[in-house]
Amino acid sequence: MGLLDGKVAIVTGAGGGLGREHVLALSAEGAAVVVNDLGGARDGTGEGQNMADKVALEVKAGGGEAVANYDNVATVEGGQNILKTALDAFDHVDILINNAGILRDKSFANTTEELWDPVVAVHLKGTYCVTHAVYGHMKERGQGGVIINTSSTSGLNGNFGQCNYGAAKAGIAGFSRCLAIEGVKYGIRVHILAPVALTRLTEDLPGFDESMKEGMRPGLVSPLVTFLASDLAKDLTGKTFFVGGGRIAEMRVVTHTGITKKEDGGLWTAGEIAEKMTAGDILLPE
Repeated sequence: MGLLDGKVAIVTGAGGGLGREHVLALSAEGAAVVVNDLGGARDGTGEGQNMADKVALEVKAGGGEAVANYDNVATVEGGQNILKTALDAFDHVDILINNAGILRDKSFANTTEELWDPVVAVHLKGTYCVTHAVYGHMKERGQGGVIINTSSTSGLNGNFGQCNYGAAKAGIAGFSRCLAIEGVKYGIRVHILAPVALTRLTEDLPGFDESMKEGMRPGLVSPLVTFLASDLAKDLTGKTFFVGGGRIAEMRVVTHTGITKKEDGGLWTAGEIAEKMTAGDILLPE
């Protein structure tokens, strides 16, 4: 018996890297999977069916159930078609993993609209487009569900040369926190991943190299996805997880206790703020 027997999952951007590993892990626990991938290059250009087909065939060769889908996540029509693929093949959807992504890195001064818009479209709008379709289905079906959205430490902590990517990934985190609150009413659990792994998106970024291949392989991220998608995590929602290299840690937005001025109706002067900053009353300790 698998943890996900009878469940149906959609994984976007599943033609390689993290997405492929998520598909294989979910399938190993009994889930039927829709393998979505546009089949383009790392920068989002081009398309093709080979990547999604190959992973779907890999699942079937292992005795699992899978169907390929090649729609673009960055359109409402694409999101609806991805859901339709799942419904036509498996009748319902229990799990959605939004993983599709591209990179067009450049320092901000050199970031043109052509470098900004596609990255935001695939990551942030893409998460909206697929989630909107699937969330509506889960709500109407009345059986709950799990949505796991892929953010990044670039969006949560920052990273040089990735203002476009970081903005999109931070947006995904904010979207997911709000959706988790709304989803409680319908038994829909929502989580955020900040994965660190060596994939085609990260292989030439600073800090990643050939020597890290084994310790940072994408398959080390997927067990957390399986856990969150299963009933083992049925009491959890709205969590953000750093995961990679064998490490799993919750990430949070933390607010310092701070200090409240009661005099003058709470109106601070710049000098008073400077004094309290120096005293450590406002800033979080390093």
